[in-house]
Amino acid sequence: MGKLKLSDRQLHALIEAVKLGEEIKPSQSAKRKAFSKYRIEGWENSKLTGIFYSIQRRLGLIDEVIEELVGVSPLILDPWLRATLRVAVEVAVFREPGEKTLQHLKGLAQFLSRKTHPFVGYYYYDLLPRVVNYVPKLDTEEKRLKWEYLFPEWFIARMRSLLGDEAEELLKALNETLPTSLRVNRLKASVEDVESYLRRKNVRFKRSERVETVIRILDSFNPGWLLNKGWAIAQEEAPAVASLVLSPKPGETVVDLAAAPGGKTAHMAELMENRGKIYAFDVDRARVRRMKEVLRRTGVEIVEVITSDGRNAPEIIGEEIADRVMLDAPCTSDGTIAKNPELRWRLREKNIPKVVALQKELIESAWKLLKPGGRLLYSTCSMLPEENEGVVEWFLKRHENARLVPVDGPYSPGFLEGTMRAWPHRHKTIGFFYALIEKGSL
Repeated sequence: MGKLKLSDRQLHALIEAVKLGEEIKPSQSAKRKAFSKYRIEGWENSKLTGIFYSIQRRLGLIDEVIEELVGVSPLILDPWLRATLRVAVEVAVFREPGEKTLQHLKGLAQFLSRKTHPFVGYYYYDLLPRVVNYVPKLDTEEKRLKWEYLFPEWFIARMRSLLGDEAEELLKALNETLPTSLRVNRLKASVEDVESYLRRKNVRFKRSERVETVIRILDSFNPGWLLNKGWAIAQEEAPAVASLVLSPKPGETVVDLAAAPGGKTAHMAELMENRGKIYAFDVDRARVRRMKEVLRRTGVEIVEVITSDGRNAPEIIGEEIADRVMLDAPCTSDGTIAKNPELRWRLREKNIPKVVALQKELIESAWKLLKPGGRLLYSTCSMLPEENEGVVEWFLKRHENARLVPVDGPYSPGFLEGTMRAWPHRHKTIGFFYALIEKGSL
């Protein structure tokens, strides 16, 4: 590999893309807008896109370097200075810039002077030699892993306490791109129908060994036709397992308490052969719109969508009315980082208690909805025990008539006997937790 070569124009495009990325979501829209302004096209586009996404993935780490050099949080700096320093740290600390590129990095002082104020340009010019000569102090295992795998230290420490040496395999797996997974909708098509369509399109695929209706796409491919026809839904294997564990039957009454965007709701309707009733609650209007579209495409006819917080469900539809309740609870979503790489630096340890408080209120609401003899599935896409085993243990202590129904496959046992966990490094899917609880009579 030769040394990195970047021109002034390419550096300016990157800085504008990084700055716009703070204002425009998703970040790819910001990148497109900035790159078109600077006419970044062809091979140049793919080279700079790689650098732009590398900055997004490393953002927390880059900001720590800036804070160490500047002495204050980058978030209080001038936005142009912040974006320029983020690009400079990526280029000078994490890559090998050629001599000309280093000269262009110096030239950014004039760019900053024009964009904001000459003082900002001077400040950057004075700081740049320290950026170029920066060497991290990797004096703990957590710091080494943070620099290698790009996660906050507290998260690394948590995963090491859960998994020991295996934690490094998990961190590695969270940095790998998961292939697109589709779940075949048997209300409209068979697995063979979808597989023969993929063969005709010369797309390589692999059927999941754990869920016979889940197909992993191994090539770059747009499944739009399959989704529009309702033959399939974009869904990972682990969430598909949730509906199979709850196992609703035709004719039953089911409540899905945090239902949007509707993948599990549609799956349960399919398992019920479109017979019975599903009440699907969600508070997010945009996600509810997407859910209605998913249900329409997939030919689901037994769902009543209710745009409301799941905690209000017992007052809206009554208590002890459901044979099954699905609670895939809102969570920190750290198990989905392979799908959402930018999420890693938004994980805050201090936010966990707030999330857990909501999960506890929702599971109490779910319990009120359940008939005696009914079953509740509590699941999350988090790997943190407080959001999983912790909530279930707390709940079981409060309810004498609650019994854990052992879930013994297809994944690993959880840290509470009878629960189950999908791990990204072991099972090649997103991180997921499952606890099945049955309501006895008091």
